[in-house]
Amino acid sequence: MKISVVTAVYNRRDTIADALRSVQAQTYAPVEHVIQDGGSTDGTLEELARHFRPELSLETARDGGIYPAINRGIARSTGDVVGLLHSDDFFAHDKVLEKVAHAFRDPRVDGVYGDLDYVSHRNPSRVVRHWSSGAYEPGKLMRGWMPPHPTLYLRRAVFESFGTYDPAFRISADYDAILRWLVRGKIRLAYIPEVLVKMRTGGESNKSLECVLRKSREDLRAIRRNEIGGVRTLMLKNALKVSQFVTRQGHTG
Repeated sequence: MKISVVTAVYNRRDTIADALRSVQAQTYAPVEHVIQDGGSTDGTLEELARHFRPELSLETARDGGIYPAINRGIARSTGDVVGLLHSDDFFAHDKVLEKVAHAFRDPRVDGVYGDLDYVSHRNPSRVVRHWSSGAYEPGKLMRGWMPPHPTLYLRRAVFESFGTYDPAFRISADYDAILRWLVRGKIRLAYIPEVLVKMRTGGESNKSLECVLRKSREDLRAIRRNEIGGVRTLMLKNALKVSQFVTRQGHTG
């Protein structure tokens, strides 16, 4: 089974090398790393050239934002299973994809996910928020639950049957797509109860008050569009984040 890891990147010279090394260190094979660059001008392309490997597929082209870039990367990928690794993120250890592949040995499984650590942008060994997602049950969706998107791997058939990311959502296309896959697609998920990905803080959704408000509006639109509730579901979704913040002295994941 071939796994494709899709990374959309734009001007991430300082972090893209960690993402590349993280994929290259994986013990599982075959793995294809699909890089979709939005026309970086800060030295990102030079970093990509320094870490080039045969399994790396790079395309540089202007796009309409992160979700159109991700969609383009998925379209270019050739794996049986596809997941994302954002340009600021890295795998928690070198056996992550091995564990993902093992879970997909069950032909009934359509998707696999695990837990997520948010880490300090300047000091990635410091965990500032821990997302322990737990096993999926359909009733959880109305209570604001979703699997950590950076840890989610799907069979190609899921995208082919139920679509990729709707670019009409600037921030919450991942939430909308996950709800679509789970509600309309009724896909079956397997949960790996450990941290699979380390995600640096400071993402698009919370970089300003305007982005926070936009995300809430888009989340509510996704909730209503996929018919899993309304304002109450949105409030519960936001409340779930509170328990994810942790303070663990010396914790490195």
